[in-house]
Amino acid sequence: MLVEVLNLTGKLINSRNTLLLLRNKMSSVVHYKSFTENFIFRQLFDATSCTYTYLLGDADSAECILIDPVVELAKRDFQLTKDLNLKLVYAVNTHMHADHITGTGYLKKLSGCKSVISRQSGAQADVLIDENDFITFGNHRLKVLSTPGHTNGCCSFYSDEQGIAFTGDALLIRGCGRTDFQEGNSETLYRSVHDKIFTLPPNTRLFPAHDYKGLTVTSVDEEKRLNPRLTKNLEEFVKIMDNLNLAYPSQIDKALPANKVCGLYDIPSE
Repeated sequence: MLVEVLNLTGKLINSRNTLLLLRNKMSSVVHYKSFTENFIFRQLFDATSCTYTYLLGDADSAECILIDPVVELAKRDFQLTKDLNLKLVYAVNTHMHADHITGTGYLKKLSGCKSVISRQSGAQADVLIDENDFITFGNHRLKVLSTPGHTNGCCSFYSDEQGIAFTGDALLIRGCGRTDFQEGNSETLYRSVHDKIFTLPPNTRLFPAHDYKGLTVTSVDEEKRLNPRLTKNLEEFVKIMDNLNLAYPSQIDKALPANKVCGLYDIPSE
């Protein structure tokens, strides 16, 4: 016996296929991992550059790291580490930013932490990282994935245990980093995302370096289905990126020189 189901127009339809479709749609909802009890996570925001800074900590060892800090908000970030009774061990950049000055230099001064960036970035840091290295804080660690294309030194950081990755400017929420300056290459970026990020488990939550619409998190599953650029084939993607016609980054002329030396000049005076 067929079951009657109301369609969107309010009319009755008889179809087992409709029930199967509804059931499949419900079962396609992605289940995400819960953070372990000793994992500390905070997402912070800079309204000027629309940059996200991430604080990750280990409650057992009290060690923590900051990812992509902004110089104007370094004191805020450092104060939060103290409020949470954490010791900052690393200030990490996903790449050499062009839209803001990194806060790593200021944080080194405030906390004595070490700065971290990709070896391929061409920037100075206390620790230069490569593909498959690990950034460790207490009992937790992030695996380094080389994801160039926006810049040569772009990295993403992945935690299998927590089911999360930090994608910098390589992959944004329903978007991606621009490729029209600073060593950008559309084909390289496309392959980085498809080979390194889209091959992670579908329920991996992705945290980008920026968002301009108020969104905070996405997932591998979402971006593989919904990203308007990266769901296209390579040829179409390159064409899209070649025709964005974006404005020249307003802070690039002061940001790049500072970020090449880990933000160790233009540090605000106390």
